[in-house]
Amino acid sequence: MNGGGPKKLVDLLEDPLPGVGTYEDFNTIDWVREKSKDRDRHREITNKSRQSTVALLRSLSDAFSGWLLMLLVGLMAGALAGGIDIAAHWLTDLKGGVCLIGFWFNHEHCCWTSNETTFQERDRCPQWQSWAELIVGNSEVGAFAYIVNYLMYIFWALLFAFLAVILVRAFAPYACGSGIPEIKTILSGFIIRGYLGKWTLITKTITLVLAVSSGLSLGKEGPLVHVACCCANILCHLFTKYRKNEAKRREVLSAAAAVGVSVAFGAPIGGVLFSLEEVSYYFPLKTLWRSFFAALVAAFTLRSINPFGNSRLVLFYVEFHAPWHLIELAPFILLGIFGGLWGALFIRANIAWCRRRKTTRLGHYPVIEVLVVAALTALIAYPNSYTRMSGSELISELFNDCSLLDSSQLCGYKQPVNVSETGVGNSLADRPAGEGLYTALWQLALALIFKMLITVITFGMKVPSGLFIPSMAVGAIAGRLLGVGMEQLAYYNHDWLIFRGWCSPGADCITPGLYAMVGAAACLGGVTRMTVSLVVIMFELTGGLEYIVPLMAATMTSKWVADAFGREGIYEAHIRLNGYPFLEAKEEFEHSSLAVDVMRPRRGDPALAVLTQDSMTVEEVETVVDSTHYSGFPVVVSQESQRLVGFVLRRDLLISIDNARKRQDGVVSTSQVVFTEHAPTQPPEAPPPLRLRGIMDLSPFTVTDHTPMDITVDIFRKLGLRQCLVTHNGRLLGIITKKDILKHMAQIANRDPDSILFN
Repeated sequence: MNGGGPKKLVDLLEDPLPGVGTYEDFNTIDWVREKSKDRDRHREITNKSRQSTVALLRSLSDAFSGWLLMLLVGLMAGALAGGIDIAAHWLTDLKGGVCLIGFWFNHEHCCWTSNETTFQERDRCPQWQSWAELIVGNSEVGAFAYIVNYLMYIFWALLFAFLAVILVRAFAPYACGSGIPEIKTILSGFIIRGYLGKWTLITKTITLVLAVSSGLSLGKEGPLVHVACCCANILCHLFTKYRKNEAKRREVLSAAAAVGVSVAFGAPIGGVLFSLEEVSYYFPLKTLWRSFFAALVAAFTLRSINPFGNSRLVLFYVEFHAPWHLIELAPFILLGIFGGLWGALFIRANIAWCRRRKTTRLGHYPVIEVLVVAALTALIAYPNSYTRMSGSELISELFNDCSLLDSSQLCGYKQPVNVSETGVGNSLADRPAGEGLYTALWQLALALIFKMLITVITFGMKVPSGLFIPSMAVGAIAGRLLGVGMEQLAYYNHDWLIFRGWCSPGADCITPGLYAMVGAAACLGGVTRMTVSLVVIMFELTGGLEYIVPLMAATMTSKWVADAFGREGIYEAHIRLNGYPFLEAKEEFEHSSLAVDVMRPRRGDPALAVLTQDSMTVEEVETVVDSTHYSGFPVVVSQESQRLVGFVLRRDLLISIDNARKRQDGVVSTSQVVFTEHAPTQPPEAPPPLRLRGIMDLSPFTVTDHTPMDITVDIFRKLGLRQCLVTHNGRLLGIITKKDILKHMAQIANRDPDSILFN
């Protein structure tokens, strides 16, 4: 090698530079390169571990670091979820009144210590006073007291909603929404800097409590997945292995998604399946074990905090007294059909509303939009007790199995005439509906219409908003209405063929709470298109393991019906709306096009920008880079031959040239850039060459020009590629990027190809 004399050459194979191998914002990671880097690192640690005891200990700590990180993620996410649950419960109750013995007590905790409560009126105690009692000073009766409570409810709802949207706008715009569409995109290899940062975590935790407490039709379950992923991303920086490798970090984020669902519902197994089925792009067996461990730690932490105050981990524990009958599969499938129709309708309506928000002046005023929706929600919700209560309370009430001692309006049945004769044994028998139940049914029917409409415009606003609880609430209301209808049908028509033999007079045949549970699963399945994970979450959530078949039947029916109107779930629809480069594994590619039809440059386009392996100067390379916006460049033998040598990323190229100017004597604009192993012979007076072979990918993925596009799409999906080079007999013809594939698929589906924003 000649040309440099005694001057030091910078060789990036031996001397890696800081910044090389990292990625810019709104770019896709190179999965193959990241996995290769991790294999090299692991091989080096293993080789060194045989040489000394210190190196062996370092190797063991490296192997254990993944489990330690999972432990920390589980502890942190569990603690935050417990705090969010407690704070949201307290602020929700604050809209109705305040505890005199300590304003920090919620309604339930305030009345726990009271000796003056009765079983029928266990929510009423002197220690808890409504705002009317505090302001007016008299007992809570009359129109004036009602109006005072009504106005205070609206005031607190608007205050909480205003604080939530202002904090999101001021500190972390990424803290709004559910977070699951973006996390799916990030897990597929996309980079959104700041989305999982510390400010997003702090802001999302605080504003999630405020948004849920404001009474808006949203849940905290989806955003808890985002919170758990923020915890994981922040804790990854404590471990070099995860800090410096984007692919390894995504394995941790997959486990964190499982932790999010585990703490949201108290469903650790459902959380692992949710991560596997719904959000993860790359989910090796090792990640499955670590997800399971992290979800276990998070569930244990949440159980230790005991935010629900019932010593149970699950959110809606049910204990139904009657088994289900085979005949009941028909109404359960009917609920599945309703869930599928509602899911498809909701996705279309919500996407249309969100697109309107993006393309009109409505999107310029997020604070006003949130305040108007919060005011509208509070104004309509307060008069109806079922819309006034929080989503979790409503679902819990609807899942409830009635007994004669229950004071709920949903249990407003007429007392059986022979109750004294039959005794306690038959106290749960089917009974005729009373006036209280008819009132409750009317209120539930109105609540159903209200929830269906208001959730469409609420999801997607600039506050943290989950979709699990509102979807479950819609399904639970529909299920309870159908369940009560079936119960009354069975009571008055015992002799019908369908009821004969299993539903005799005085028996507890139909359980309306079970129908609510099945309806909740059906609607959530219709909106998200989850199946296996949803069924497991539902039976973990309620403790109703013996009702797994009705849940499976309704969930599967819901998915089939919703898929008939469109294959996308709500999260995939929002990914497409936002233009994220996400290749959906569920979407089939059935077009017969070839790689040459999709690659760039097309006919009539300028030639592909390439670098040569040893015939360009630093100035010429910088000119090529500055005159284009591509994220990488193919390296060829020469402009004439176009034989492919490798591929180099724009970011790595710029960092290497900049560092070489600072660190290597004599590198000037006329220095030759060399991508070969040995620099070509140069005259003695020539400046030293810049060797950049170390930053070049020597084995870029290539396909021939006649490769079918369905195979190319599969390669992109399964290997997580960001680009693929197209060759013909070894000569470079063009390049296909993930963005090109998404645009091509959008054109085939008659969608807007320009909505794909990023590379």
